[in-house]
Amino acid sequence: MDVKSVFLNGPLSELVYVEQPPCFEDPKRPNHMYKLHKVLYRLKQAPRAWYEYLNDFLLKNGFEMGKADSSLFTHKVNNDIFVCQIYVDDIIFGSADQKFCEEFSGIITKRFEMSMMGELKFFHGFQIKQMKKGTFICQNKYIKDMFKKFDMSDAKPIKTPMAINGHLDLNEGKSVDQKVYRFMIGSLLYLVHLGPMLCLVCTCVQDFKPIQRNVT
Repeated sequence: MDVKSVFLNGPLSELVYVEQPPCFEDPKRPNHMYKLHKVLYRLKQAPRAWYEYLNDFLLKNGFEMGKADSSLFTHKVNNDIFVCQIYVDDIIFGSADQKFCEEFSGIITKRFEMSMMGELKFFHGFQIKQMKKGTFICQNKYIKDMFKKFDMSDAKPIKTPMAINGHLDLNEGKSVDQKVYRFMIGSLLYLVHLGPMLCLVCTCVQDFKPIQRNVT
């Protein structure tokens, strides 16, 4: 599910003042400021306020916060376990108990405005396929899009980071754009770290049974 207006839901626990925005100035008090009661978009306190608000809501409804991952919440239903993973304004949830999944959807949509996205098939560029044999996570599409973005679709694979028969000289070569380089490294880090997080969620849903992870 996707949370609508995620950064407009959290109440503020600290004093925050903002300047009077254009077209909303008070002609009688032009030097006054507005005191916020709730967060606004692009406010630096918005992500933390939203998480704390949602965290309190889930804990009051019988969920437990993960010890290793504070954005992972679990709830035991008889002999099954329900898992809810928060990723800013995206929520992944699932359980072997289909009835409780429907109950959870009803509970959370009554409190927050949500868009139900259906069965998890894509998540932030990753392809996910759920089968009787297990849950498969494929990163092919993300990697191909990443190669295309950095103009490396025609790059040839190599076993080592640097050719062993290469010859170094004093030629400085072309200058490297630091922004592109950082973006490239960030994309690789995202590729490496998000996969295990999804595996953890899928494993919990399947009663902690091992799943297969297809990484290319």
